[in-house]
Amino acid sequence: MRLEHGRDRVVAGGVKVRTFVPDRVDGVHLHIHGGSWAFGSADGQDERLWRLAVEARLAVVSVEYRLAPEHPFPAGPDDCEAVARWLVEHAAAEFGTERLLIGGESAGAHLSVVTLLRLRDRHGVTGAFRAAHLLFGPYDLSMTPSVRLFGPRPLLSNTDSLRGAYELFTPGMGAERRRDPEVSPLFADLAGLPPARVVVGTEDPLLDDSLFLAQRWRSAGAPVRLDVIAGAMHGFTLFPLTITEREQRRERDFLATA
Repeated sequence: MRLEHGRDRVVAGGVKVRTFVPDRVDGVHLHIHGGSWAFGSADGQDERLWRLAVEARLAVVSVEYRLAPEHPFPAGPDDCEAVARWLVEHAAAEFGTERLLIGGESAGAHLSVVTLLRLRDRHGVTGAFRAAHLLFGPYDLSMTPSVRLFGPRPLLSNTDSLRGAYELFTPGMGAERRRDPEVSPLFADLAGLPPARVVVGTEDPLLDDSLFLAQRWRSAGAPVRLDVIAGAMHGFTLFPLTITEREQRRERDFLATA
């Protein structure tokens, strides 16, 4: 459902975004949607993002990044990087605050980490984003053990569906090429990244991705909170469940206080 609270606009070299601005703004949250880098949109979660904006007192900026297979890597990361740079330069003038946060779910969590690394490595920007909120993301596109061993179980994602998503996003790349830190942030130097909250379910094929990323994030010197949700599958926050309501409260509290 599209809400009238959302505003579509074009920023940073032609990238589309959808913004949600409540009456009180104490920060700006750059949201990057999931969808295997191949589907989803900035207006696909209006109700959730507007609720987050109001309850956490955040202006939410959701990125309409280009999707695979028509626009494979690096098109999506390029768009997210452009919007992040725009926020670093213009958040104070646009929203009245320089307090920036970033996060997303699934492919959006991957793109969030890639964006932070690009800001650091390409533009020397560290510390602009105060925190990262990462929901069940894929961080090793060469496939972690939990992805390879998950098999065909008919949940939202399984071994075959993730393999197909990785191939659509990075066509022509073999496993070794997908271990490039620019593609798989699990293999990057994570020094200088902000505090993070990493969330994953026990029934998610991407369980290892989050476990490994949280350990490497912590080893690089930044605080990280790892929440493993018992019985939850990939994408569980998309469904009207009790654990979804609980998770949304935790996300709100983390972002409101980060």
